[in-house]
Amino acid sequence: MTEPLAPDALTPWPDTVQWRPVSPKLITVELIARAIWVVVLLTGLGVGWFFAPHWTWGAGMAAVVGYAIWRSIVTVRAVRAWGYAERDQDLLVRHGLLIRRLSIVPYARMQFVDVTAGPLERAFGLATVQLHTASAASDAKVPGLPPAEASRLRDRLTALGEDRAEGL
Repeated sequence: MTEPLAPDALTPWPDTVQWRPVSPKLITVELIARAIWVVVLLTGLGVGWFFAPHWTWGAGMAAVVGYAIWRSIVTVRAVRAWGYAERDQDLLVRHGLLIRRLSIVPYARMQFVDVTAGPLERAFGLATVQLHTASAASDAKVPGLPPAEASRLRDRLTALGEDRAEGL
């Protein structure tokens, strides 16, 4: 008979927290952004190879392609690792594969909440909610949300932050 494993520090309150994932469209957005950078780097290396042919340009191109493939595989898993949960007194945000991060932001500590969406995010119907607190180290963000969910979360966090701050 084995004892049940205790939850680790990064999976708190597994029975009382309902994690919400980010949109899978974020994978596509991240992969397109990476592809743009790969094309820019390969173009620069290709121009260098054209004007000064040497094997190191080809090695650099191979390294860029290899790194891009590896990062693309990791990106798929990393996006799936993002999640957030709303509780009575705070917001939980988790992300990361190798280095996992769990941010617990009390509503009373929030100073303001931003919703942003770059051109690529807008093209795929996504937005990012950024929480700002008095401590720059404790800022948290939730990327890859549909705009309606981002607005709902922003409004809820703002209202809860105001309610909790009145009690201080």
